[in-house]
Amino acid sequence: MTAAQEVLKGLDAANTWQEELYVHLHKHPELPMQEVETAAEITRRLESYGYAVQQIGGGVVGVLENGEGPTVLFRADIDALPVEENTGLPYRSEVPGVMHACGHDLHITAGLGAASLLAESKDAWSGTYIALFQPGEETAAGAKSMVADGLVDKVPRPDVALGQHVLTAPQSGKVGTIAGPMLSTAASIKVTVYGKGSHGSMPHLGIDPVVLASSIVVRLQGIVAREISPFKFAVVTVGSLQAGTKANIIPDRAVLQLNIRAYDLGVRDHLLASIERIVKAECEASASPQPPEIEVYDFYPLTDNDPEVTAKVTAAFVEVLGADRVVQMDPITASEDFSTIPDAFGIPYSYWGFGVAFWPANIPAWRRVNIIGSADAVGLSLFCVVGAQKALDFGLMAAPAIILGAVTAVGGGTIRDMLIGDVPSVLTSGLYAVPALVGAAIAVATVRDEVLGVPGAVLAASVCFAIRMIGVRFKLNAPVPPSWGKDDQRR
Repeated sequence: MTAAQEVLKGLDAANTWQEELYVHLHKHPELPMQEVETAAEITRRLESYGYAVQQIGGGVVGVLENGEGPTVLFRADIDALPVEENTGLPYRSEVPGVMHACGHDLHITAGLGAASLLAESKDAWSGTYIALFQPGEETAAGAKSMVADGLVDKVPRPDVALGQHVLTAPQSGKVGTIAGPMLSTAASIKVTVYGKGSHGSMPHLGIDPVVLASSIVVRLQGIVAREISPFKFAVVTVGSLQAGTKANIIPDRAVLQLNIRAYDLGVRDHLLASIERIVKAECEASASPQPPEIEVYDFYPLTDNDPEVTAKVTAAFVEVLGADRVVQMDPITASEDFSTIPDAFGIPYSYWGFGVAFWPANIPAWRRVNIIGSADAVGLSLFCVVGAQKALDFGLMAAPAIILGAVTAVGGGTIRDMLIGDVPSVLTSGLYAVPALVGAAIAVATVRDEVLGVPGAVLAASVCFAIRMIGVRFKLNAPVPPSWGKDDQRR
């Protein structure tokens, strides 16, 4: 048994308390840099596992020393978002306007699971494990806060740092790794430009900051289009432009809020310099009465995975999970402050994603067929019995009742096929009409004259369902909505 297998022996037992913890965390989210109760819960659990625990800069760090060996730091973020949860889930957030919408509740649960399993299996490994739970990721303040509060001097120096994030891709049950840039560097910029207020009927007496701001927005589009190499990634987004309060008043200022992204620090610096140049030039061209104010905030570092560390992490995933569950990721344009922590220590790191989304297109083709085919078979079996029963109630003889029962069942399926734009199943396979006829015949034989009554109806529906599912299982006209196509790729 490998060391990993030894550590993971307790996983099934841990899943029970992990699910309970996840539900608790999801119901009680806390905003960035306000994670008081969350930090207390993490602290309590780490101490119960035998970790030496400190609260540093709003976060929690647990250290487990276990003899000679490497020192590994694993980081999980713990904050929630100012989002109102409307999922309707039984464990939805109980805090108005706050939700774990980014999966950090799952990050905490996984981080504590790893901490627990490692503490329970100290004979399987040696070294030092640092479980770090970071606040304020959503505002890019948490990692900086922990570093500013002396993180580097308060814990053993790690040899490597690791982190992860739940993602919608890869699909559920898989992990994705990538060497090099994995998440973009980002920053937000608040730009205030000044004009001269005036009445809307006398624009010649003012300096219109709305026109000035609009010119800036248009000119900014040229940075990525004309200044950045097409082989480089860059984004400049103007997410907000606010000015004035009334239609007939020219305001004295306008405020723009921008966001930038890049996979290269040189590109990021280029974007910032170009934004400053364009803003100042447009202000001068508009005869702005005072210089613009440019504030850069929410600065996220580049997440640039170390190739050697990432190769080791990927190999470990393949060994434990199997090659079919480990995929090569593409870079993601979102941003994270994780790398602030390993950068403060001057150590390499790797950050990966694991899938939690279960998209219909991720279902293998044969399983899609069975899901839809099963629903189709249920409808067919019920309609054939109901149709036959209704025919008998109207006083029809056995043969017409059987035919009417089958027609009722087949007609329902035909209407469905036409609504989804598919060829009616009855035209493409005898194994669509056959179960309807057999089911209707059994229904007539058993229900008529109350030979078996309700049990007879159940028997008829069951036989119809079984015959139809034989056709589905062996792909004899198994219905598949055409929009799902012939492969497993989401469209």
